[in-house]
Amino acid sequence: MKLKMLFKMAISSIRSNKMRSFLTMLGIIIGISSVIILVGLGEGTKQQVSDQIESLGTNLVTVNLTGNSAASISNADITDLLTKPGIKKIAPELSQGSVNIKAGVTSTTTSLEASTADYSEIRKISVASGRFISNFDNENRFKVAVIGSETATNLFNSTNVVGQTMYVNGIEFSIVGVLQSQGSSSAGSSDDRIIVPLSTAERLLQTTDIKTFYVEAQSQDTVSEAESYLTLFLNNKLNSDTTAYRVFDQTSLLTTAATTTQSMTTMLSGIAAISLLVGGIGIMNIMLVSVVERTKEIGIRKAIGAKRSNILIQFLIESATISSLGGILGVAFGYLGAYIAQNFLNMTMVISPNIVLGAFLFSFFVGVVFGLYPANTASKLNPIDALRFE
Repeated sequence: MKLKMLFKMAISSIRSNKMRSFLTMLGIIIGISSVIILVGLGEGTKQQVSDQIESLGTNLVTVNLTGNSAASISNADITDLLTKPGIKKIAPELSQGSVNIKAGVTSTTTSLEASTADYSEIRKISVASGRFISNFDNENRFKVAVIGSETATNLFNSTNVVGQTMYVNGIEFSIVGVLQSQGSSSAGSSDDRIIVPLSTAERLLQTTDIKTFYVEAQSQDTVSEAESYLTLFLNNKLNSDTTAYRVFDQTSLLTTAATTTQSMTTMLSGIAAISLLVGGIGIMNIMLVSVVERTKEIGIRKAIGAKRSNILIQFLIESATISSLGGILGVAFGYLGAYIAQNFLNMTMVISPNIVLGAFLFSFFVGVVFGLYPANTASKLNPIDALRFE
Protein backbone atom coordinates (compact mmCIF):
# COMPACT_ATOMS: atom_id res chain seq x y z
CA MET A 1 0.00 0.00 0.00
CA LYS A 2 1.36 3.38 -0.93
CA LEU A 3 2.62 5.70 1.77
CA LYS A 4 0.36 8.47 0.49
CA MET A 5 -2.72 6.32 1.06
CA LEU A 6 -1.56 5.40 4.56
CA PHE A 7 -1.06 9.07 5.34
CA LYS A 8 -4.59 9.92 4.11
CA MET A 9 -6.05 7.16 6.26
CA ALA A 10 -4.16 8.44 9.32
CA ILE A 11 -5.41 12.01 8.76
CA SER A 12 -8.96 10.72 8.25
CA SER A 13 -8.80 8.85 11.57
CA ILE A 14 -7.55 11.98 13.38
CA ARG A 15 -10.27 14.17 11.83
CA SER A 16 -12.99 11.73 12.81
CA ASN A 17 -12.03 12.20 16.49
CA LYS A 18 -11.19 15.91 16.57
CA MET A 19 -11.74 16.56 20.28
CA ARG A 20 -9.89 13.44 21.39
CA SER A 21 -7.03 14.25 19.03
CA PHE A 22 -6.81 17.81 20.33
CA LEU A 23 -6.78 16.67 23.96
CA THR A 24 -4.04 14.21 23.03
CA MET A 25 -2.05 17.04 21.45
CA LEU A 26 -2.50 19.23 24.52
CA GLY A 27 0.37 17.67 26.41
CA ILE A 28 2.68 18.26 23.46
CA ILE A 29 1.40 21.83 23.02
CA ILE A 30 2.02 22.66 26.67
CA GLY A 31 5.43 20.98 26.60
CA ILE A 32 6.68 22.76 23.46
CA SER A 33 5.38 26.18 24.51
CA SER A 34 6.88 25.71 27.99
CA VAL A 35 10.27 24.84 26.53
CA ILE A 36 10.25 27.91 24.27
CA ILE A 37 9.08 30.32 26.99
CA LEU A 38 11.28 29.02 29.81
CA VAL A 39 14.42 28.67 27.71
CA GLY A 40 13.74 32.10 26.21
CA LEU A 41 13.44 33.52 29.72
CA GLY A 42 16.66 31.83 30.79
CA GLU A 43 18.56 33.07 27.73
CA GLY A 44 17.08 36.54 28.18
CA THR A 45 18.25 36.65 31.78
CA LYS A 46 21.69 35.47 30.70
CA GLN A 47 21.91 38.20 28.06
CA GLN A 48 20.66 40.88 30.46
CA VAL A 49 23.22 39.95 33.11
CA SER A 50 25.99 39.78 30.50
CA ASP A 51 25.07 43.19 29.08
CA GLN A 52 25.07 44.75 32.55
CA ILE A 53 28.48 43.31 33.36
CA GLU A 54 29.98 44.17 29.97
CA SER A 55 28.63 47.72 30.28
CA LEU A 56 31.06 48.17 33.18
CA GLY A 57 33.97 47.29 30.90
CA THR A 58 35.78 44.00 30.40
CA ASN A 59 39.10 45.59 31.43
CA LEU A 60 37.83 46.67 34.85
CA VAL A 61 39.45 45.21 37.97
CA THR A 62 37.89 45.75 41.39
CA VAL A 63 39.88 45.58 44.64
CA ASN A 64 38.17 45.30 48.04
CA LEU A 65 39.86 45.27 51.43
CA THR A 66 37.77 42.90 53.53
CA GLY A 67 37.49 41.82 57.12
CA ASN A 68 38.48 43.96 60.08
CA SER A 69 41.83 44.98 58.66
CA ALA A 70 42.86 48.51 59.61
CA ALA A 71 44.71 48.88 56.32
CA SER A 72 43.44 51.32 53.72
CA ILE A 73 44.57 52.65 50.36
CA SER A 74 46.45 55.96 50.40
CA ASN A 75 47.15 58.42 47.61
CA ALA A 76 50.80 57.35 47.73
CA ASP A 77 49.74 53.74 47.13
CA ILE A 78 47.67 54.76 44.11
CA THR A 79 50.51 56.86 42.69
CA ASP A 80 52.85 53.88 43.05
CA LEU A 81 50.41 51.46 41.42
CA LEU A 82 49.91 53.76 38.43
CA THR A 83 53.56 53.17 37.50
CA LYS A 84 53.03 49.42 37.14
CA PRO A 85 52.70 47.80 33.68
CA GLY A 86 49.17 47.06 32.51
CA ILE A 87 47.50 49.61 34.81
CA LYS A 88 46.00 52.65 33.09
CA LYS A 89 43.83 54.43 35.67
CA ILE A 90 42.75 53.99 39.29
CA ALA A 91 39.72 55.46 41.03
CA PRO A 92 39.42 55.00 44.82
CA GLU A 93 35.92 54.87 46.23
CA LEU A 94 34.61 55.98 49.59
CA SER A 95 30.97 55.09 50.11
CA GLN A 96 28.19 55.43 52.64
CA GLY A 97 25.09 53.28 52.37
CA SER A 98 22.73 55.93 53.68
CA VAL A 99 23.03 59.69 54.02
CA ASN A 100 20.33 62.27 54.68
CA ILE A 101 19.62 64.70 51.86
CA LYS A 102 17.27 67.67 51.85
CA ALA A 103 16.06 70.33 49.45
CA GLY A 104 13.52 72.88 50.70
CA VAL A 105 11.00 71.01 52.82
CA THR A 106 11.66 67.66 51.10
CA SER A 107 14.08 65.25 52.71
CA THR A 108 15.00 61.62 52.09
CA THR A 109 17.94 59.24 52.27
CA THR A 110 20.18 57.90 49.54
CA SER A 111 23.57 56.26 49.06
CA LEU A 112 26.73 58.32 48.68
CA GLU A 113 29.75 57.52 46.55
CA ALA A 114 32.92 59.60 46.52
CA SER A 115 35.79 59.37 44.09
CA THR A 116 37.94 61.22 41.58
CA ALA A 117 37.33 62.45 38.04
CA ASP A 118 38.48 59.11 36.55
CA TYR A 119 35.61 57.32 38.33
CA SER A 120 33.16 58.11 35.52
CA GLU A 121 35.35 56.66 32.78
CA ILE A 122 36.42 53.58 34.72
CA ARG A 123 32.89 52.74 35.90
CA LYS A 124 31.29 53.75 32.58
CA ILE A 125 29.14 56.42 34.21
CA SER A 126 27.75 59.22 32.04
CA VAL A 127 25.76 62.35 32.83
CA ALA A 128 22.49 63.31 31.18
CA SER A 129 22.96 66.99 31.98
CA GLY A 130 25.63 69.15 33.54
CA ARG A 131 29.04 67.61 34.22
CA PHE A 132 30.82 65.04 36.36
CA ILE A 133 33.09 65.95 39.29
CA SER A 134 36.52 67.14 38.21
CA ASN A 135 40.07 67.01 39.55
CA PHE A 136 39.72 70.72 40.33
CA ASP A 137 36.74 69.90 42.59
CA ASN A 138 38.85 67.33 44.43
CA GLU A 139 41.89 69.54 44.79
CA ASN A 140 39.83 72.35 46.31
CA ARG A 141 37.41 70.17 48.33
CA PHE A 142 34.45 71.82 46.61
CA LYS A 143 31.01 70.88 47.92
CA VAL A 144 29.53 69.78 44.60
CA ALA A 145 27.51 66.70 43.75
CA VAL A 146 26.33 64.69 40.78
CA ILE A 147 23.00 63.03 41.54
CA GLY A 148 20.97 60.19 40.08
CA SER A 149 17.78 60.86 38.12
CA GLU A 150 15.65 59.11 40.74
CA THR A 151 17.24 61.16 43.53
CA ALA A 152 16.56 64.36 41.57
CA THR A 153 12.92 63.39 41.10
CA ASN A 154 12.50 62.50 44.78
CA LEU A 155 13.95 65.82 45.93
CA PHE A 156 12.84 68.27 43.27
CA ASN A 157 10.17 66.38 41.31
CA SER A 158 12.29 67.14 38.24
CA THR A 159 15.59 66.12 36.66
CA ASN A 160 16.33 69.65 35.49
CA VAL A 161 18.21 70.47 38.70
CA VAL A 162 21.72 71.52 37.61
CA GLY A 163 22.59 74.65 39.58
CA GLN A 164 20.22 73.83 42.44
CA THR A 165 21.46 73.27 45.99
CA MET A 166 20.73 70.53 48.52
CA TYR A 167 21.92 69.52 51.95
CA VAL A 168 23.85 66.30 52.61
CA ASN A 169 23.97 65.45 56.32
CA GLY A 170 23.30 69.12 56.96
CA ILE A 171 26.08 70.42 54.64
CA GLU A 172 25.11 72.48 51.60
CA PHE A 173 26.13 71.09 48.18
CA SER A 174 25.69 72.49 44.68
CA ILE A 175 24.35 70.10 42.04
CA VAL A 176 26.63 70.15 38.98
CA GLY A 177 25.24 67.18 37.08
CA VAL A 178 22.49 64.58 36.76
CA LEU A 179 23.47 61.00 35.93
CA GLN A 180 22.19 59.12 32.92
CA SER A 181 19.55 56.64 34.03
CA GLN A 182 20.89 53.10 34.45
CA GLY A 183 17.76 51.39 35.77
CA SER A 184 17.47 48.90 38.59
CA SER A 185 18.99 45.51 39.33
CA SER A 186 18.80 42.93 42.10
CA ALA A 187 21.18 45.15 44.11
CA GLY A 188 18.73 48.08 43.98
CA SER A 189 18.26 51.22 41.94
CA SER A 190 21.34 52.64 40.22
CA ASP A 191 19.56 55.99 39.84
CA ASP A 192 19.11 56.70 43.55
CA ARG A 193 22.57 57.93 44.59
CA ILE A 194 24.84 60.92 44.76
CA ILE A 195 28.51 61.20 43.82
CA VAL A 196 30.78 63.82 45.44
CA PRO A 197 34.53 64.57 45.34
CA LEU A 198 36.64 62.19 47.41
CA SER A 199 38.37 64.93 49.40
CA THR A 200 35.01 66.50 50.28
CA ALA A 201 33.57 63.15 51.41
CA GLU A 202 36.55 62.47 53.67
CA ARG A 203 35.63 65.59 55.67
CA LEU A 204 31.89 64.97 55.42
CA LEU A 205 32.13 61.37 56.66
CA GLN A 206 35.19 62.05 58.85
CA THR A 207 37.18 59.13 57.51
CA THR A 208 40.02 58.52 55.08
CA ASP A 209 39.79 54.72 55.14
CA ILE A 210 39.41 53.71 51.51
CA LYS A 211 38.55 50.03 51.26
CA THR A 212 37.64 49.86 47.58
CA PHE A 213 39.28 51.05 44.41
CA TYR A 214 38.66 50.40 40.74
CA VAL A 215 41.46 49.79 38.26
CA GLU A 216 41.25 50.15 34.51
CA ALA A 217 43.75 47.95 32.70
CA GLN A 218 45.46 49.21 29.55
CA SER A 219 43.41 46.72 27.53
CA GLN A 220 41.52 43.47 27.95
CA ASP A 221 44.76 41.62 27.16
CA THR A 222 46.61 43.23 30.10
CA VAL A 223 43.97 42.50 32.76
CA SER A 224 45.89 39.47 34.06
CA GLU A 225 49.11 41.46 34.21
CA ALA A 226 47.40 44.27 36.14
CA GLU A 227 45.88 41.75 38.56
CA SER A 228 49.31 40.22 39.19
CA TYR A 229 50.79 43.56 40.21
CA LEU A 230 47.76 44.38 42.35
CA THR A 231 48.02 41.04 44.13
CA LEU A 232 51.74 41.54 44.72
CA PHE A 233 51.09 45.03 46.11
CA LEU A 234 48.33 43.81 48.44
CA ASN A 235 50.39 40.86 49.69
CA ASN A 236 53.21 43.24 50.62
CA LYS A 237 50.81 45.70 52.27
CA LEU A 238 48.82 43.09 54.18
CA ASN A 239 51.64 40.67 55.08
CA SER A 240 50.43 38.03 52.57
CA ASP A 241 47.05 37.74 54.29
CA THR A 242 45.01 36.67 51.27
CA THR A 243 41.79 36.70 53.32
CA ALA A 244 42.12 40.46 53.89
CA TYR A 245 41.49 41.43 50.28
CA ARG A 246 39.67 40.40 47.14
CA VAL A 247 40.66 41.10 43.54
CA PHE A 248 38.30 40.24 40.71
CA ASP A 249 37.75 41.32 37.12
CA GLN A 250 34.63 41.56 34.98
CA THR A 251 35.66 38.63 32.78
CA SER A 252 35.60 36.17 35.68
CA LEU A 253 32.36 37.72 36.92
CA LEU A 254 30.87 37.36 33.44
CA THR A 255 31.95 33.71 33.29
CA THR A 256 30.42 32.98 36.70
CA ALA A 257 27.17 34.72 35.78
CA ALA A 258 27.00 32.88 32.44
CA THR A 259 27.54 29.52 34.15
CA THR A 260 24.86 30.27 36.74
CA THR A 261 22.25 31.40 34.23
CA GLN A 262 23.08 28.46 31.94
CA SER A 263 22.44 26.07 34.83
CA MET A 264 19.12 27.81 35.46
CA THR A 265 18.20 27.55 31.76
CA THR A 266 19.07 23.85 31.72
CA MET A 267 16.95 23.24 34.81
CA LEU A 268 14.00 25.10 33.29
CA SER A 269 14.40 23.14 30.05
CA GLY A 270 14.36 19.87 31.98
CA ILE A 271 11.17 20.86 33.78
CA ALA A 272 9.52 21.79 30.47
CA ALA A 273 10.72 18.55 28.84
CA ILE A 274 8.78 16.57 31.45
CA SER A 275 5.58 18.01 29.94
CA LEU A 276 6.63 16.61 26.56
CA LEU A 277 7.15 13.16 28.06
CA VAL A 278 3.73 13.36 29.72
CA GLY A 279 2.30 14.34 26.34
CA GLY A 280 4.01 11.34 24.78
CA ILE A 281 2.44 9.02 27.34
CA GLY A 282 -0.91 10.57 26.48
CA ILE A 283 -0.35 9.78 22.80
CA MET A 284 0.52 6.17 23.61
CA ASN A 285 -2.58 5.82 25.78
CA ILE A 286 -4.92 7.21 23.13
CA MET A 287 -3.33 5.13 20.37
CA LEU A 288 -3.82 1.98 22.43
CA VAL A 289 -7.48 2.91 22.84
CA SER A 290 -7.65 3.48 19.09
CA VAL A 291 -6.20 0.03 18.44
CA VAL A 292 -8.91 -1.56 20.59
CA GLU A 293 -11.66 0.48 18.90
CA ARG A 294 -10.43 -0.42 15.42
CA THR A 295 -9.61 -4.08 16.02
CA LYS A 296 -12.24 -5.29 13.55
CA GLU A 297 -11.10 -2.74 10.96
CA ILE A 298 -7.53 -4.02 11.32
CA GLY A 299 -8.77 -7.61 10.93
CA ILE A 300 -10.67 -6.75 7.73
CA ARG A 301 -7.65 -4.97 6.24
CA LYS A 302 -5.40 -7.91 7.05
CA ALA A 303 -7.97 -10.32 5.62
CA ILE A 304 -7.96 -8.53 2.26
CA GLY A 305 -4.17 -8.48 2.05
CA ALA A 306 -2.78 -5.64 4.16
CA LYS A 307 0.69 -6.50 5.42
CA ARG A 308 1.87 -6.12 8.99
CA SER A 309 4.18 -3.30 7.88
CA ASN A 310 1.18 -1.41 6.43
CA ILE A 311 -0.64 -1.50 9.76
CA LEU A 312 2.52 -0.56 11.66
CA ILE A 313 3.27 2.42 9.41
CA GLN A 314 -0.34 3.65 9.49
CA PHE A 315 -0.44 3.86 13.29
CA LEU A 316 3.05 5.37 13.43
CA ILE A 317 1.94 8.04 10.96
CA GLU A 318 -1.10 8.78 13.13
CA SER A 319 0.96 9.23 16.30
CA ALA A 320 3.67 11.24 14.49
CA THR A 321 1.01 13.47 12.89
CA ILE A 322 -0.65 14.14 16.25
CA SER A 323 2.68 15.04 17.85
CA SER A 324 3.73 17.18 14.86
CA LEU A 325 0.48 19.15 14.86
CA GLY A 326 0.85 19.56 18.61
CA GLY A 327 4.42 20.74 18.04
CA ILE A 328 3.31 23.37 15.50
CA LEU A 329 0.63 24.69 17.83
CA GLY A 330 3.11 24.58 20.72
CA VAL A 331 5.57 26.73 18.77
CA ALA A 332 2.81 29.24 18.00
CA PHE A 333 1.72 29.43 21.64
CA GLY A 334 5.37 29.61 22.74
CA TYR A 335 6.00 32.68 20.58
CA LEU A 336 2.73 34.21 21.79
CA GLY A 337 3.69 33.62 25.44
CA ALA A 338 7.16 35.08 24.85
CA TYR A 339 5.62 38.16 23.21
CA ILE A 340 3.28 38.70 26.16
CA ALA A 341 6.09 38.21 28.69
CA GLN A 342 8.37 40.69 26.93
CA ASN A 343 5.85 43.40 26.05
CA PHE A 344 3.42 43.25 28.97
CA LEU A 345 5.45 41.76 31.84
CA ASN A 346 8.74 43.55 30.96
CA MET A 347 10.74 40.31 30.87
CA THR A 348 13.77 39.94 28.61
CA MET A 349 13.17 37.05 26.21
CA VAL A 350 15.63 35.61 23.70
CA ILE A 351 14.07 33.00 21.41
CA SER A 352 16.64 30.95 19.53
CA PRO A 353 15.51 29.35 16.23
CA ASN A 354 17.68 26.35 17.10
CA ILE A 355 15.79 25.84 20.37
CA VAL A 356 12.45 26.08 18.54
CA LEU A 357 13.58 23.60 15.88
CA GLY A 358 15.02 21.27 18.52
CA ALA A 359 11.81 21.35 20.56
CA PHE A 360 9.71 20.60 17.48
CA LEU A 361 11.93 17.70 16.40
CA PHE A 362 11.83 16.36 19.94
CA SER A 363 8.03 16.44 19.88
CA PHE A 364 8.06 14.49 16.61
CA PHE A 365 10.49 11.99 18.12
CA VAL A 366 8.24 11.61 21.17
CA GLY A 367 5.27 10.89 18.91
CA VAL A 368 7.14 8.20 17.02
CA VAL A 369 8.63 6.54 20.12
CA PHE A 370 5.41 6.50 22.14
CA GLY A 371 3.41 5.48 19.08
CA LEU A 372 5.65 2.52 18.35
CA TYR A 373 4.19 0.20 20.97
CA PRO A 374 0.51 0.74 19.99
CA ALA A 375 1.46 0.46 16.30
CA ASN A 376 3.34 -2.76 16.93
CA THR A 377 0.39 -4.10 18.95
CA ALA A 378 -1.98 -3.34 16.10
CA SER A 379 0.27 -4.92 13.48
CA LYS A 380 0.50 -8.18 15.48
CA LEU A 381 -3.26 -8.72 15.72
CA ASN A 382 -4.42 -12.07 14.39
CA PRO A 383 -6.89 -11.43 11.51
CA ILE A 384 -9.31 -14.18 12.63
CA ASP A 385 -9.36 -12.99 16.27
CA ALA A 386 -9.71 -9.38 15.13
CA LEU A 387 -12.71 -10.21 12.94
CA ARG A 388 -14.41 -11.97 15.85
CA PHE A 389 -13.83 -8.96 18.15
CA GLU A 390 -16.95 -7.11 19.29
